Amino acid sequence: MGVSIAEERAEAVRLRAAFVEAGATNVDCAILQSAETLLDLYGEDIRARAYVTQDPARGEVMLRPDFTVPVVQMHMETGAAPSRYTYCGEVFRRQEDHPERASEYFQVGYELFADNAPAQADAEVFARFADTLAPYGLRAVTGDIGILTAAVRALKISDRRRAALMRHIWRPRRFRALLDRYSGRTPVPPTRKALLGASDPMAEAGNFIGLRSETEVAERIAALHADAAEGPLCRSQVQLIDTLLAVRETCPFALEHLHDIAVDLPGLLPAVEGFERRCEAMAAQGIDVDRLDFEASYGRTSMEYYDGFVFGFLAPKRPDLPPIATGGRYDALTERLGQGRAAPAVGGVIRPGLLLQLGGAA
Repeated sequence: MGVSIAEERAEAVRLRAAFVEAGATNVDCAILQSAETLLDLYGEDIRARAYVTQDPARGEVMLRPDFTVPVVQMHMETGAAPSRYTYCGEVFRRQEDHPERASEYFQVGYELFADNAPAQADAEVFARFADTLAPYGLRAVTGDIGILTAAVRALKISDRRRAALMRHIWRPRRFRALLDRYSGRTPVPPTRKALLGASDPMAEAGNFIGLRSETEVAERIAALHADAAEGPLCRSQVQLIDTLLAVRETCPFALEHLHDIAVDLPGLLPAVEGFERRCEAMAAQGIDVDRLDFEASYGRTSMEYYDGFVFGFLAPKRPDLPPIATGGRYDALTERLGQGRAAPAVGGVIRPGLLLQLGGAA
């Protein structure tokens, strides 16, 4: 039997009330959001998963794809740290890859803005969600995007290659393709080899069509030449990234493994130490860290504004369902929306409709 909108709304209100009782301030956000803001953040990719329309006064707008961006905007305009917010309402996501999933559903969120002690803030938010969802028998999984970004920054490569890898951290297939190309695992395509071997490729280009100007094409060719001249990325460094991405253990064993990797990739150590402090803070919150799962790759396909700690709660008996709750740290997002003024933040959302599909507490 399906879940009605009235039932989903009532469950959302119940969950929000629990967050209010825990000290969060309830906030409301407009359903129509500026398309310009979201496009600046995510690029044109967001059009594939958002509903876009034209407003005669405001121009291009999107039906609210989530609450995080408008909550951050509100906080950067009026808030002071520490601040705790909660909200509930409908969000709208196109589901072309998963037509069986709802494109309109409720979210309930909890966000914490705090300028210091990030490990303690991460632990507080995670514990809040763990306590709220404890009756449902869900499996918690954690990760840390910051560890992977630290590893990429530590690689001995050009700034151009590093920037490309950083840009595609949230696109695992593209990230892997770049690593394979930079390390020489993937042969240079014949068309690119011919282009690089031409004495004057611009003279042989013919008439220009499409959106790119002649200058842009010339700059792209120069970039390809510079990349080819750099030579292959050391295979041992690629192996370190592969080993890092394969870490999938309980937190204590994952921490031990990451410390081992940091011996050969010292730039990783500050991020690993941050993970260690978070484990200690979680234990102080009553979380059984010894049994908590950590996956180094977690969050790379669906959490692209998170740049540090990430977490999710999954239903083991319903693998057909998406995560019941997700969350994480998004410091970089606050800096971008705050025009250079950061307000470190961590938060997450619960989907009440999915909780109702589970049939109640376990």
